[in-house]
Amino acid sequence: MDLGANAFQTFFYVVLPQLGSALLAGALLAFALSFDEVIVTTFTAGQQTTLPIWMLQELIRPRQRPVTNVVAVFIIGLTFVPIIAAYWLTQAGDDNARR
Repeated sequence: MDLGANAFQTFFYVVLPQLGSALLAGALLAFALSFDEVIVTTFTAGQQTTLPIWMLQELIRPRQRPVTNVVAVFIIGLTFVPIIAAYWLTQAGDDNARR
């Protein structure tokens, strides 16, 4: 800010690029761990049926196998897109460091 930038420009051009990869990694980790914690979800969800509980029930006693397959493929795609985005964002930072 001592070079004439306002608070928004300082945040957008200095702080956000430094925090961007950490925020993205934290979001990906939280998303992945939310599907891993089926046992905790089972105890805390009560009578509600969440996606991990529904998928576990379908794994044990399949009733809607095509729907389960579509949901699984959608989740894989939903997980794959942010991973590729994180890869591209980190590669862009590596290109600037090499110059």
